[in-house]
Amino acid sequence: MFNLAAKDTQMKQGIVKKGKVLAEKIPTPNTSEGSVLIQVSYSCISAGTEMSSVNTSKQSLVQRALNSPEEVKTAIEFAKANGIVKTIQRVKGALDGGKQTGYSASGVVIGIGKGVTGFQIGDKVAAAGAGIANHAQFIDVPQNLVMHVPKDMDLKKASTVTLGGIALQGVRRIDLKLGESCVVVGAGILGLLALQMLKKSGVQVIVSDIDSKRLELAKSLGADLTINPLHEDLLKTVSSYSGGYGVDGVLFTAATSSSKPLSESFKMCRKKGKVVLVGVVGMEIERGDIYAKELDFLISTSYGPGRYDSNYEEKGLDYPYAYVRWTENRNMTEYLRLVHQNQINVDKLIHATYTIEKITEAFESLQQGENKPIMVLIDYTQETNSDLTSKVELKVKNTNSSVVNVSLVGAGSFAIGMHLPNIQSLKEKYNLKAVMNRTGFKAKAVADQFNAEYATANFEDIINDPSIDLVLIATRHDSHAELALKSLQAGKHTFVEKPLAINQEELDKIKDFYTQPGEKPVLMTGFNRRFSVFAAEIKKHTSKRINPLFIQYRMNAGHIPLDQWVHEHGGRIVGEACHLIDLMTFFTESKIASISVEKISPNNSKIGSSDNVSIVLKYEDGSVCNIQYFAVGSKLISKEYMEVHFDEKTIILDDYKSLKGYGLKINEINLSRSNKGQKEELISLYETIKGTSNNWPIELWDMIQTTEITFAVQQ
Repeated sequence: MFNLAAKDTQMKQGIVKKGKVLAEKIPTPNTSEGSVLIQVSYSCISAGTEMSSVNTSKQSLVQRALNSPEEVKTAIEFAKANGIVKTIQRVKGALDGGKQTGYSASGVVIGIGKGVTGFQIGDKVAAAGAGIANHAQFIDVPQNLVMHVPKDMDLKKASTVTLGGIALQGVRRIDLKLGESCVVVGAGILGLLALQMLKKSGVQVIVSDIDSKRLELAKSLGADLTINPLHEDLLKTVSSYSGGYGVDGVLFTAATSSSKPLSESFKMCRKKGKVVLVGVVGMEIERGDIYAKELDFLISTSYGPGRYDSNYEEKGLDYPYAYVRWTENRNMTEYLRLVHQNQINVDKLIHATYTIEKITEAFESLQQGENKPIMVLIDYTQETNSDLTSKVELKVKNTNSSVVNVSLVGAGSFAIGMHLPNIQSLKEKYNLKAVMNRTGFKAKAVADQFNAEYATANFEDIINDPSIDLVLIATRHDSHAELALKSLQAGKHTFVEKPLAINQEELDKIKDFYTQPGEKPVLMTGFNRRFSVFAAEIKKHTSKRINPLFIQYRMNAGHIPLDQWVHEHGGRIVGEACHLIDLMTFFTESKIASISVEKISPNNSKIGSSDNVSIVLKYEDGSVCNIQYFAVGSKLISKEYMEVHFDEKTIILDDYKSLKGYGLKINEINLSRSNKGQKEELISLYETIKGTSNNWPIELWDMIQTTEITFAVQQ
């Protein structure tokens, strides 16, 4: 298997050292048994827990010893067994090496360990776990701490999953009913998430905090009452609001070493009320605060049942659904659903996003006193440079005339038999300005045949002609990328017949061109099948699907002797199978996560393995597309055949002549000749050039992805 998201041997990860969090290069993890390897898109900083760890790292060894007697005891036991020198070396090594941080992230599965079920490469997921779901480009996470992300959900929001799970478990522990009342102490991340969950449960919610700005935010998120204890009497205000009875429960989400807030929490409750501790507080309890009212004091253990159980978290042994309805995994999955359905608003809580290189600044921003953000994310997506369209402003350079002046470069049989007749039939849109071919005779003959204004054997004449708007490149494959780049650099809209490039070096030059600032011309690769009437009809139905697609595509390409030029410069996969890869992406509307490739092993030299290939494409949306490209089939069967399966429905396309649906009503098409969308792709390109469409016919990332996949298959 070839994995597009294949990890490097080194990655960047946030490491806590001496009061700072630094982005350091460390070895990338491997996929462990029972675990899922994730390429991280975003991770979420927990301001409370993680900042506490950062602050602890500032302390001297003596201070740490005073604050952590259990660690001192462990060190003493180690010293007894191994000696003082080794103990000092061990402690110094731990301090110098730093500490991992982070426990809430989202991304895409790129590896699956032995024994893991329910996940596939390409799945979008969220992950949890201290020391596991770290601030890192890649994380290896046990399967019970990995949750599927709902389709189309923003991975930024999904990265808050762990904090959402903690808040939700606190709400479950307090177990308040419709119409009851609750005080949420602390308007930090957990408090503001819990507030929204309680309100969705029909609970009246009072929020207490000493930060007025956060109280304003709480009010905007639905709090019935907000109280700042610095300016109001907390106990009297709560008593007055509750009619003197006290509230039904207090959810404590703040972090403090003082025991006073806990005492106040007990006093705010009615008789037989309850206090649930989610945050951190001093634990000196006065018996009188709880005894007379017969209060319940409960602890909410992090994300829920399963937490701190190695059988559950590390070995993947789940609790029976009927007996433990809400495990930590099920809690976090439910949180993702609520956020995705806009039942919980996290947009108002996410105040800043930093790249992994700026993780130090991200953590420092959480120490800014009054102006510190509530929630900060770390963004890893820019590291992969996988989506050029998210970084480059792809503007359209419009032509002044209603007709686009086009020049053909490369007067081969396909261009003469297909493109030029189509251009001629679209004379209200296109005008054939020039024909360029390396032999002047051929250029002139074709120019005369199709009434071009002039012929040339010099490519420079084409790109230097200011009247030419569009350059159509239909030369041999090995010249496509070079000519296309020169055309683009000259400011010409460029249509290049497939392939766009025949190796990564060529493709990188085109990618680099579009990363430069400034207005850029349109680039289009001749992946025509997506523009056919057949593909358009199929897309009407697949775009409404509930679950992923399962597509089977057969290309009976036919035998071509191995000494022919089509086997050179990337061969038939790069030069022709790219059509099919592009079509699969058109239907799935998703990026590819992984590829599996198998080729035949010939017994003699008549046939080759490079054009007898089975390709399985797994997409990030969960779709699977199986392409069989072969040259050993009979000419008596159709060249191209496709089955599209989804939601107990099937659509069958046969050789771009007929289209039939099973289990759904479609516009069945029957033609006497194949129509693969070559004319329609020119119409789509015209609409983009003229500005009637704001989108490129095929987006840049899509063309690049398809081309890179063909390289991978060839490898």
